[in-house]
Amino acid sequence: MKRIAQLLLTKAHRRLCSSPSMHPLPKVPELLIFDFDGTIADTFQNGLDILNELAPEFGYRPLFGDDVEAARNMTTRQLMRFLGISLSRLPAISFRGVKLLHSRMHRIHPISGIPAVLHKLRESGFSMGILTSNSEENVTAFLRRHHLEIFSFIRSSSRLFGKAHEINTILRSYSLAPQKVIFIGDETRDIEAAHRSKVPIVAVGWGYNTSEALRAQKPQALVEHPSDLLTLLLEG
Repeated sequence: MKRIAQLLLTKAHRRLCSSPSMHPLPKVPELLIFDFDGTIADTFQNGLDILNELAPEFGYRPLFGDDVEAARNMTTRQLMRFLGISLSRLPAISFRGVKLLHSRMHRIHPISGIPAVLHKLRESGFSMGILTSNSEENVTAFLRRHHLEIFSFIRSSSRLFGKAHEINTILRSYSLAPQKVIFIGDETRDIEAAHRSKVPIVAVGWGYNTSEALRAQKPQALVEHPSDLLTLLLEG
């Protein structure tokens, strides 16, 4: 289950975070892999509500008030320590969270501006897929409801820190070199997974983690508004 939801435009706010040890963004990527919650779908408030609903059952600390914004500046592991969630409890919490979210998917809307950007990228010839910690069933229902059935695949990772493995599986399945792919996500753990898989990543500042937290993890690029993706990917 994910964690916490923001925006603004212009190239001045786009941060390129290249490092000699990291591959630059490919000029013509062969595949764009999108995270779902917080990147495409605005699940922040519903996710937060579910997190707090499950707190008494699983014995961890709920998030209220100023703690919510503080949490957005933490990495996923820091947040787990802050809440008192152990790794051994994560699978059960995630399973229950996804099930609860399923009954609320009709309330979930796309991030403002993202549908037009996704359609433009598809019209421009980009191949796109989704890698998510949510369920394939939830994502499929959302895409159908919002006329966003434009992705080549939806791959669900049941493990909170399992995205690197799934990225590698996608690369093998499509016979792609890591340097030819871009991952697009809103959490520090997305950046961590991309780095482990040697796939360039564009972090987005409108989702669960703040731009400051994302920048500290050194993505290849950071964008603040969905339309910045078009500037970055179509204009270079």
